[in-house]
Amino acid sequence: MDVTAANTASRTGPPPGALPADERSSPLAVGVVVWLASEVMFFGGLFAAWFVLKANNEPNWPPPGHHLDMARMAVFTGVLVASSVTMHFAVEAAAHGRKRAVLRWLVFTIALGAAFLVHEGLEWYELPFGFDTAAFSSIFYLLTGFHGLHVLGGLILMGVVAWVVLSPGSRVPLAVSVRVTSYYWHFVDVVWVVLFLTVYVNS
Repeated sequence: MDVTAANTASRTGPPPGALPADERSSPLAVGVVVWLASEVMFFGGLFAAWFVLKANNEPNWPPPGHHLDMARMAVFTGVLVASSVTMHFAVEAAAHGRKRAVLRWLVFTIALGAAFLVHEGLEWYELPFGFDTAAFSSIFYLLTGFHGLHVLGGLILMGVVAWVVLSPGSRVPLAVSVRVTSYYWHFVDVVWVVLFLTVYVNS
């Protein structure tokens, strides 16, 4: 009976949502997941600070002179979300061993992420308030600044993966490396969507 069940499982593969066997045994995948859990707590603390400051300063939140361009940022939020789509295509290509397609989709993802980061830098440059102008400005710069650093880290990570994994003769596992990189990038995108809704839409 047990042998039959085992044979059935081997034919049907892992249950829906489960990681492939090579990723379940990958120290890299486990390490990234554990690290991302700590990042959730880090950003959770920043969002908690935002809501505490907002509660203590309402109805003067944001204060006068602290206008944010929600419409323009909505466009670049779409750009960042689109980068998650291109990253998904890179993962699918890696799963089928199509290295050229992986490189193409990673380049698209890097370009979209870089466009978002450049816009965030321009927004900072054009803002009429500084870091220490008010509680609103301080927490705004902290939230968007730390997220921007994570975006930059993701761009560097994708560049390294593209160079190392796709180099001729590389023995680094393609599918696992790209998929684990996608975990980080999707995390960065989800954090930004929450940040956009919290800071730009519901302020």
